[in-house]
Amino acid sequence: MISIYALTWLGVLATQISPGPNLAAVASVGLAQGRRPALFVVTGISSGMLVWSMATAFGLGALIEAFPLSLLVLKFLGGGYLLFLSIKAARATFQGSAKTSFTPDARPLSDKQAWRRGILVLLTNPKAALMWAAVASFLFGQGLSSWHVLAFGPMGALSGLVIYGTYAWLFSTGVAMRGYTRFARWFEGVFAATFGLMGASLLWAGMREVRH
Repeated sequence: MISIYALTWLGVLATQISPGPNLAAVASVGLAQGRRPALFVVTGISSGMLVWSMATAFGLGALIEAFPLSLLVLKFLGGGYLLFLSIKAARATFQGSAKTSFTPDARPLSDKQAWRRGILVLLTNPKAALMWAAVASFLFGQGLSSWHVLAFGPMGALSGLVIYGTYAWLFSTGVAMRGYTRFARWFEGVFAATFGLMGASLLWAGMREVRH
């Protein structure tokens, strides 16, 4: 189980490091308003991760328990989506098309408003929902229970807190704008490789189950 968690965590970590709506929300506030509001945006994002992890753990878990065949369907759907994300990230890596331009947001935010912005960014992002569903499908596909899938949620939220918290500090000092673009393609490459491996593993497990 530790190796399964490690691979899954590596994929989620690569996603968190790569450019996306979460990073844009943190960077835009950090650039214009400083560290404190940006860190509250980060806590909102991490809170949203816990919500999605809980929803996918028990939602998909209940579906699998009621309809055992749905796990096979999830293996193909989840595996396909993970491969799609992998191919998209691989193209960005080779073409150098990772989006790394962040616009400062100077509208003043209270601590509560900053936290709310973070959680809304995550909860209203359909890609985040699909990614957590695909991650949960991968974990279920490896034979883990709903409680095991749920236990992974705090790991993802904690790494998000650390990664985006670091970005909040860097962007509030202006350092990240000078260095992030240089390494963005490498982040996308790790993302592509890890999610590609997870997606291929799910599809292979599904095909083996169909043959037997």
